[in-house]
Amino acid sequence: MKYDYYMNPFAEWIGWYPKSYSREERVLVNKLDFLILVFACLSTWACNLDVNAIYNAYVSGMSDDLNLYGNRLSYLNAMYWVGTIIFQVPSNMAITVVPAEYFIPACELMWGMFTLGTAFVKDYKTLMIVRFFVGVTSTPCWIGNVHIINTWYRKQELGKRNAVYYCTYPLGSMFSGYLQNACLTLDGKGGLQGWRWLFIICTIITIPISFIGIFFFPNVPDQCKSRWLTPREKELARTRLLDEGFAPSQGLSWNIFKRVFKAWPTWVFFVLANLFWQTPYASATPYLLWLGDSTTPVYSVSLVNNLSTISYAISIVSAMFFAFYSDWRGNRWDSMLMAAVLVLICNAILLVWNVSNGAKFFAFIALGFCNGPINLVIAWIAETLAYDLEVRSIALAFVNMGYCILALVLPLSAWQTEDAPRFYAGYIWSVAISVLELVMIPIPMYLEYRDKKLGIHQVGEDYVLSKNVAAGVVATELELGSGAESIAASEDKKEENYVSVAQV
Repeated sequence: MKYDYYMNPFAEWIGWYPKSYSREERVLVNKLDFLILVFACLSTWACNLDVNAIYNAYVSGMSDDLNLYGNRLSYLNAMYWVGTIIFQVPSNMAITVVPAEYFIPACELMWGMFTLGTAFVKDYKTLMIVRFFVGVTSTPCWIGNVHIINTWYRKQELGKRNAVYYCTYPLGSMFSGYLQNACLTLDGKGGLQGWRWLFIICTIITIPISFIGIFFFPNVPDQCKSRWLTPREKELARTRLLDEGFAPSQGLSWNIFKRVFKAWPTWVFFVLANLFWQTPYASATPYLLWLGDSTTPVYSVSLVNNLSTISYAISIVSAMFFAFYSDWRGNRWDSMLMAAVLVLICNAILLVWNVSNGAKFFAFIALGFCNGPINLVIAWIAETLAYDLEVRSIALAFVNMGYCILALVLPLSAWQTEDAPRFYAGYIWSVAISVLELVMIPIPMYLEYRDKKLGIHQVGEDYVLSKNVAAGVVATELELGSGAESIAASEDKKEENYVSVAQV
């Protein structure tokens, strides 16, 4: 008997998709993985590479060449986040109207050009302006891709796909360190310093990826016109989401913000997610600056760039472990709880500070491990807001806007560059929010349980009936109909049933 890739026992064993899936659904999921995750991961990897290049450039000669003394690195970081904050919610509102396959790649082209401009700046003021526009144009990359990923998959698929997507962040940061080391060998070529070549090469990597998005990336299921999916596959994608409790698009309306701010996940996850995202903060820039500080063992620039990648590497392992575990468990909270306990221990070690370098290494690397479950917050938000696609999109942007605000404010207050490598205020802040994070985790657990018990935003009989009618009509039309007319008729019937679903 010929081997069937789509009935792969290994994929079943690791839980990439359940054993109960038909061959047709497995083919669809594999297509979605290719069409969505390839571009989303490459796009975000390039974005993180471009954004984090400035930190590797800073310790590789940029600080001296552009006179970035004092807190100027923190101010450059702040300008990037100002641009991102401004465009956060408008970006995800736009993506519900403008086709994602054009909107996100177009923004990627623009941020690629601003990255190229970074290579040729001559002074600090010009660099500040360029960083602002890098922030504006790169905003749709992460938040837009998150929205698309979380509109195509079932709940038991979301953890793993969000984890795969998350891994592009540490990979981008790791590659930035390796790439900077390679660029040091180009120092002086063409009259340019090695750190300038880093931004040129980043641009060369970024631009082609945008064209992959134009040709392959799909829009949300209800507005998908992808040439790579058959009409039957598009319909299966919609009906399986209905079966999972994910309601179809209702479209933007004047009451959208009322719906967003009335939903408890918007507020609860705004707090919990941002606590969770900030507690391992020291595993990134503070860790890099500690490695480069003269009071630590003297490391070469090359070794500093390489050692800085360890925390990112371990976060990749952590992300995949917790993703498979949480999908298998069917919840997100226990993975987050384990990470929250460990992050409190690590931040307490760094607050004490007067410990061995080995203990500090452990704390920094373990904080990198605690970065792994970050993606589970996104999956949890998507699941609790399954009943309203537009609310889910804007709530994700609103929650992420909180992260951007903290990323803007904290380096200018708790994590000032001039306080490196000790960051006493930063570690006091980290320990405090680590404790608060542990207190917050039971709140969404209780509210989710309460909604299920009361039947709020749950699948009802009318919902199931309308879903089954839609699926039956489409299957019959596609199997017995004649070409485009039957497909068009099924689409009309489907839209009628979607209206009834949205009203439930």
